[in-house]
Amino acid sequence: MGSSGSLFWSSSNDSAVDPGIGLTARQKKLVQNTWAIVRKDPIVNGMAIMIAFFKKYPEYQKLFSAFKDVALEELSANKKFQAHCLNVVTALNNIIDSINDLALLEANLLGIGERHHRRGQTKEQFLNLKDVILDVLRQKLGAKFTCETSVAWSKTIDAVIDGIFQSFTT
Repeated sequence: MGSSGSLFWSSSNDSAVDPGIGLTARQKKLVQNTWAIVRKDPIVNGMAIMIAFFKKYPEYQKLFSAFKDVALEELSANKKFQAHCLNVVTALNNIIDSINDLALLEANLLGIGERHHRRGQTKEQFLNLKDVILDVLRQKLGAKFTCETSVAWSKTIDAVIDGIFQSFTT
């Protein structure tokens, strides 16, 4: 490991997989430490995620009554859109903050799942959002978004999506 590696992990048992979420301690630390960078500017980074989502999947903007008719280039000035973006980042903050407490993580994901189930969101929509989040993280983090970090984030988001959709079947 180079000196930059010590910024992201230090435990000698970082390769043990947490069976509850399927991540190693090292992967959890990578996710937490890279998210710490993104969460510093929640509205801007939330808007980056949602605008990229709507650019790639314009039909999804129509699902948001508060800003469904706002032009894409005008969304960033829309306070309802900004509020939603802040909610997205806050939800991600709560998920990342509870990544080491499986019961708390499950409770967070259950709430997210219940809200989105009532609105009719599909697993496909969440999987599409995953790809967008990974793209935005890659852009925002630059060289810090290594292959190892990408794998950690991909596994994290997959576990999150699985947790969210557990509530759809109960």
